[in-house]
Amino acid sequence: MKQRHIAYWMTTVLVALVFLSSGFFELLRPAGLMEGMRRLGYPDYLVTILGIWKIPGGIVVLLPRTPRLKEWAYAGMFFDLSGAAASHAFVGEIAHIPAPLVILGIVIASWALRPESRRLGDGAAEKSEEGSAIALPPR
Repeated sequence: MKQRHIAYWMTTVLVALVFLSSGFFELLRPAGLMEGMRRLGYPDYLVTILGIWKIPGGIVVLLPRTPRLKEWAYAGMFFDLSGAAASHAFVGEIAHIPAPLVILGIVIASWALRPESRRLGDGAAEKSEEGSAIALPPR
């Protein structure tokens, strides 16, 4: 169990660092990044949107007691990275495909290794912010 806990934190801190640093980098809009996005066919403003969303995503995966928000952050990371790999594939930039896929693998590992306290419930009942159970109606 301790090894799983260590692996979770290693992958999660790495994911957070990648998304925080790339978010800040995208907000700086360096020429090389902008040229690369244009080669992929994306408008310049998308870089700003991605940068803005990556920063809170990198923070949220580190926060305790935010399982629903964490699920959204992981989903956004999945869409961002799988979209990046697909975008490079569609324009024939084969050499640029592995990097987002490797990072995606680390994101998936972080998601899969997260402790029970950082997961959503099974759907039968969810905890409110006060900690009381809210029973869902029967189906």
